[in-house]
Amino acid sequence: MELTAAEIRRAVRAALAEDLGSGDATTLATVPANAKSIALMRAREPLTVAGIQFAEIAFKELSPKIKIEKLVRDGQKVAAGKTLLKISGSSRAILSAERVALNFVQRLSGVATATALFTNEIRGLRAKILDTRKTTPGWRCFEKYAVKCGGGKNHRIGLFDMILIKDNHLVTLRNEKPNTIAAAVLRAREKFPKLKVEVEADTLAQVAQAADAGADIILLDNMTTAQLCAAVKIIRGRAKIEASGGVNLKTVRAIAATGVDFISVGAITHSARAVDIGLDFA
Repeated sequence: MELTAAEIRRAVRAALAEDLGSGDATTLATVPANAKSIALMRAREPLTVAGIQFAEIAFKELSPKIKIEKLVRDGQKVAAGKTLLKISGSSRAILSAERVALNFVQRLSGVATATALFTNEIRGLRAKILDTRKTTPGWRCFEKYAVKCGGGKNHRIGLFDMILIKDNHLVTLRNEKPNTIAAAVLRAREKFPKLKVEVEADTLAQVAQAADAGADIILLDNMTTAQLCAAVKIIRGRAKIEASGGVNLKTVRAIAATGVDFISVGAITHSARAVDIGLDFA
């Protein structure tokens, strides 16, 4: 997932409009219009950076003459105390854009940092960390971008770019022959021949059915490591394999060691903590 400057600018403008409303009353009342300042955006804890361009655009939107020195890049791991941006120019603009700039960088760096923790845990193994659709409404493309900054891979962007046949889909086909999975895969191929087809399997019997049906990817849902190993043997390279459910930093390496290709982790987006980043006037 890559972001365009236009996408970022739209989001920043909406956030600024939400925050500023009719104007920053405190700053307008207390800070002279001609005041100039230098401010430093610093990491207050170790983190993986994401969203720096959002901050740059936020400050520039309020004062095109502001000068910004970018001292890090998205995807970079930094220590506590590292300066991310140096902003020079209108004091009013810096103060009024501060919270919007920080909100974007703290949240997106939080997603990148959470993702990096998982990718570090499986270093040296072939499995890749995937995101999910469990994202903040309206922020999906931004959070999926942050996942990539943290070393993860993007799963489907939405319901339109991949077919994922889950248990509730299969319930609607319970009477189909030779089995519900074969029927679902066949229908998916006929309707959308260019899309990859993934099938969620809760049992080893379903794993065999999905592999026999020619699924491109088989999602092993909430299986033990023993079941994952058995599923890998059943599939025998006929499909890519994704593991999901019960994944945390203590279990992810054992899951990766079973031979799966991907491990999806909803927590890297739906439960990522915003990291601590501050903006201080020099």
